[in-house]
Amino acid sequence: MSDEERRDKDIFSGLAAHDFQRAYQKSFFRAILKKITGKESGLLSFDAIRRSLDIEGETDRGMREVEIGRIIGSLSRYDDFDESFLPRQTHTRGRWQAIDKALMRGEYLPPVELYKIGDFFFVIDGNHRVSVAREKGQRYIDAHIRELEIPFPISGEFNWEDILLKQGKVNFSRKTRLNELRPDIQINITIPGQYHKLLEHIDVHRYYLSQTQEREIPYQEAVLSWVDNIYLPMVDVIREQEILDLFPNRTESDLYVWIIEHLAYIQHHFPSGIGFREAAVDFAQKRSSIFEKIRKFLNLDS
Repeated sequence: MSDEERRDKDIFSGLAAHDFQRAYQKSFFRAILKKITGKESGLLSFDAIRRSLDIEGETDRGMREVEIGRIIGSLSRYDDFDESFLPRQTHTRGRWQAIDKALMRGEYLPPVELYKIGDFFFVIDGNHRVSVAREKGQRYIDAHIRELEIPFPISGEFNWEDILLKQGKVNFSRKTRLNELRPDIQINITIPGQYHKLLEHIDVHRYYLSQTQEREIPYQEAVLSWVDNIYLPMVDVIREQEILDLFPNRTESDLYVWIIEHLAYIQHHFPSGIGFREAAVDFAQKRSSIFEKIRKFLNLDS
């Protein structure tokens, strides 16, 4: 190695070390800010998302440029980088600096490997390349893409809660077939996990139908019975008592779940033959009282 080559190597090594330290410090201070504001930091775990979604197929989309800002998670390195792909762990230093030096020397770097879900991407291989490129202000990166097909679109800003709701609704619709059996019934939930509770309610209702009628009740028959004898009567009470007015941004389906659970609690602790109407009124009164106390405590009326 010539003196000039050795000098260039030392310069690139020093610049890369400086770049990593700056990126690492930015990640450190961002993490402190996130803790102060109570916000979570870090990349999304691809496996966690894949376990929560119905993957219907995979298609190789070949090579293309990808907007780095759309890469939001990783298959295996989600603990090593924050949500802006800044390094969070010092053990990434060697690999990170080697890629930084390669970029400074103008060397060829292979495309990264990405999974695509909706409009978003998750790194299979190439986390450090994405990190360095983003820190350098690079907007796009070459990538080999495998797209995973899911039963609903994901676009705009990534919203994990909204995705869980959409998947829950898909699961509920597929199992109950209410869209086919009763297209006039619209069941909309705003809280993740509540669609699963509705399915549990249907299972319990089916069990009691089988016990009282002494026969095996087909699932779709139980669904229709639940709609007509449990769900819709409760919705009628909610509308009659105008309970939804107390809960802005919620739905009748949300209230159905809450009131049914409130009814189960009352019947367990106070077995006195309380029905839908009494449970709904009691639920509304208790919630109204709580809200009024909070309002007075916060001086919202002043």
